[in-house]
Amino acid sequence: MSRGLDILLVEDNEALGENIAEYLEGRGHRLDFAYDGQAGLAIALDRPFDVIVLDLSLPKLDGLSLCRELRRRADRHVPVLMLTARDTLDDKLRGFEHGADDYLTKPFALAELAVRCETLAKRHLVGTRHTLQIGPLELDRRSGEAKREGKPLRLTPTTYAILLALVEAHPAPVARHELARRLWGDEPPDSDSLRSHMHLLRQALDKPFELPMLETVHGVGFRLKAEP
Repeated sequence: MSRGLDILLVEDNEALGENIAEYLEGRGHRLDFAYDGQAGLAIALDRPFDVIVLDLSLPKLDGLSLCRELRRRADRHVPVLMLTARDTLDDKLRGFEHGADDYLTKPFALAELAVRCETLAKRHLVGTRHTLQIGPLELDRRSGEAKREGKPLRLTPTTYAILLALVEAHPAPVARHELARRLWGDEPPDSDSLRSHMHLLRQALDKPFELPMLETVHGVGFRLKAEP
């Protein structure tokens, strides 16, 4: 990173918080802290941050509720990296539905946490509005809804997570392994699972319309293209 990040850490385990802070500050980042969800939400809404590192299990206000309220009340998007001991797909998808941008399952390596934070902060979406648009496609990260030509798309939590990743990366492609990591972490299911979800996304995004937007990049992955 060319500059240190301003990071809000919302974590009720003080020992873990101190370890995270020591490591991240050693990399040149600046940390602010909250030890419960209510305080974390108040700080997040009061000051701008590059990344918020958010524990899922918090007193007073849990991480999912905090993230949902942040997306509802903030006027700009700040990346949220969720820390969780829950590693099932349903739990991860719930995090994405509530507005998380990435997740890390406990226990984790501090080096990976740092890289995840720095990667999130590099995305061109940092500090932008909640609504993203590519041609006729509009995606609202606050509501978790997507429209094409003004018509709502019927998406599952998984196909929404895939579409969000593609919109964020546009116009670059997203590799198959990156989509699998985002959905399933380090233990992806067989390759047919991603293929099935991509088929469902095509049905929702492209089938009702004249021109396709979802493009397969052979040997790489997938990308979105705006209609001419």
